Amino acid sequence: MEQQPHLNDHNKQEYPPMHTTEHIINQTMVRLFGCGRSISAHIERKKSKLDYRLAACPTEEEIKKLEEVVNEVIARQLPVTTEFITQEEAQGRFDLERLPDGASETVRVVKVGDYDECLCIGVHVENTSEIGTFKIISHDWNEEAKRWRMRFKLV
Repeated sequence: MEQQPHLNDHNKQEYPPMHTTEHIINQTMVRLFGCGRSISAHIERKKSKLDYRLAACPTEEEIKKLEEVVNEVIARQLPVTTEFITQEEAQGRFDLERLPDGASETVRVVKVGDYDECLCIGVHVENTSEIGTFKIISHDWNEEAKRWRMRFKLV
């Protein structure tokens, strides 16, 4: 009989389509801008926001490209799967600095097809076909902090 791994509990209810979209956006930001994953996230059903550390504010053309690529990935109808590994196995593959203090030894990897994979305890869709259309509704730039904030929704 297979034993269920002990994982940390998640601290809130999430809207799975929005959470999976966050993963796709993060990977798209990494690919298009060469930055890290979001430094702050507020994911809700109606609208969400993500913050990124960037060298410069994205142009309107770059923002449009981001929206296009995210929607292209969603349209690929990618399966969303999970894998359980130890923290030791995760070293070198993921940034373990982002794990909370007291994180369980077993961690869960969420994979969005062949597009993205990251450590996550959140709730996700089974396939990107369940997401809908990604739309950036506003954004702003903080020059002093070199922080770009994007607000988005799914329609």
